[in-house]
Formats: sequence, structure tokens, C-alpha cells
Amino acid sequence: MARDYVARDPRTWKTISSSRPNTDVDIRAMLPPAGVWQMIPVHEILPLARGDSDGLQLTRELGGGFARRVDAIQALHRVMQSQVDDAHGVLLEALDDDDAGIRTAALRILPVFAIKRHDGLLQCLSDRLLDEDVEVERAARDCLLKAAPVFPSGCEEILRRELRNQSRDRRGNAFEALRLTAQSWPEAGCLHLDELIREEDADLRRRGSRILRTIASNAGATGWDLIGWSLEDEDAQVRRNASGTLVTLANNEPAIATIFIEAAMLDEDAGVRKSVIRALKKLDMQSPRVNKMVVDGARSRDYNLRKACIDHLPIIMSGEGPERSCLRVAQTRDSL
Repeated sequence: MARDYVARDPRTWKTISSSRPNTDVDIRAMLPPAGVWQMIPVHEILPLARGDSDGLQLTRELGGGFARRVDAIQALHRVMQSQVDDAHGVLLEALDDDDAGIRTAALRILPVFAIKRHDGLLQCLSDRLLDEDVEVERAARDCLLKAAPVFPSGCEEILRRELRNQSRDRRGNAFEALRLTAQSWPEAGCLHLDELIREEDADLRRRGSRILRTIASNAGATGWDLIGWSLEDEDAQVRRNASGTLVTLANNEPAIATIFIEAAMLDEDAGVRKSVIRALKKLDMQSPRVNKMVVDGARSRDYNLRKACIDHLPIIMSGEGPERSCLRVAQTRDSL
């Protein structure tokens, strides 16, 4: 069984307090594509996977066809519990086999088999990501997408390396794996994002900031810090991506969202201000801080922001006396 992941501070190694992660694993999504491997009798899987025979003719009752070693390797997770240790050894050998087809088949079954026993398998995955064979490398990238959300601790160093790889395909695959990991383990996602948003490489910060939406509602104070830092980034695209979390925060953490929105209203990027307008509609207009923010925004040089704030003036003034309400309207019109 896969052990429960314990998020720890990489500097102190102390446990990070966390919300309950989503530990439900969809086994079906981790299985290899449907094929002959499903029809192989359980008692025939290990001998065929070891290469003791050239193949196995399946009877009509089993669906017919001919099963080869690559099929048996993809069926290793089906062996009896008493055979798991032997199957684990066969899988390790297959991952380092000279035949690229065997290595590819082993990678397809690695994620689901690792739930039974993962010793050494993730290190093999790391090696296969560096494989010279294109098909094997592609299979390893697919394997990482399935394994990282289930074994975030075991894949931590693999992700750290792949996220910074200069290959566009490998970097893109790693960020998708990080997004999936952050969905199940927000704290694990935050550990990587905390490093990425400090990188000098703008592409890393931009890609990382896109994942902030994934952790905005469930990563707590750690996630808010990451969003706040990204909203202050020198790169406009990073700030724009981070501002995409404001609506989510306004719905779930309005007090935190108000602080971020107040600062983002002054951002020079139109994309950031557009996100501010959408998030502003979610806030409580009777809040004194929001009240002041809307009135100040009604004097903004940005037409869209100014219009959005003016549209909210009747709402915030509904709780004021007639004289003060008229005075505010007059002041706003004069400033326009």
C-alpha cells in the first residue's frame, strides 16, 4: 500500500500543518490501455513475464489471441498477494531491460503496481525519463503524470529536476504533473511553487503561477503567501496569472481577497485589473474597507474599473443617510 504523504518543511523537516488531502485513488485511470494482458490467467502471468516461454495461446473461453511477454508485464499487478515480491523483482528487471518495448510495458504498469510495493520503482522512473529511446521517454512522462499525485514525496526530486528541464515537452509534462499533485496534496504543490516563484527564469514563474488557482481554496496561509508574492512579481504575466485566483479567494476567503484586490487595483496591467473587476463583484459591499475601496476605484483612470466601481456606488450608499449619499455622488461626479 502507498504510505500517507507527510508534508515537511525542506529546511527544518518539521511537519507542516495541513488540511486533509484528497487521498482517493482512481485505480482504473492508472491501468495500462485495455488489451490482451487482461485475459492472461493469473497463474501464467509470472512465468510469461520472466520470459520463461515465448508466448501463451489463449483459449476461446478467455477471448482467444496470443499473449507475449510485454502483455504479461502489463498484468503484473494482477498476481496473487503471495507473488507480489516476485512480481516486484520481475518489474525492476523489466524497467532496465535492453528491449525498449519491455521497458515501455513496464512503465505502463509501474503506477498501479507501486501501490502494492513501490521500493526502487520511482528511481527506475527517474532513470527512464532520461532514456535515449523516444517511445520509452514518452511512456515515462505518462507514468510520471499518474505516479506523482499518488507518491508526491517519492517524486519530489524527479519533479524538481523535470520542472527545470530545458526541453519544452518535458517541462510542460512536469508542470502538468505538479498541477495534478497540487490537487491531491496542496502542501506538496506549495513546496514546489515556493521554489518556482523565486526563480530568475520568468518561464518557470509564469508556469508556476498558473497552478496557483489549483491551491487557492485549500492551501491556507501558505497558498495566500504564494499568491501575494506572485501579485507583486515584476513580470506582468505572472501577476496576471496570480490575479486569476482573486474570484476564488473572494468566494472562500473574502478578508484575504479584499487585501489583495485593494493592492491589485493599482496594478498597471490591464489584465490584472480585469480580474479585480470580476472579484470585486463577489465582495460584501457593506464592509467599510470594501466601501472605501469602491469609492476610491470610482476615481480610477482605468475606464472599466471606474465604471465597475460606479455601478456599485448605489449598493454601498444604500446604508448611508441621504445627505452623505448625495455628497459622495457629487464628489465622484466632480472627479470624473
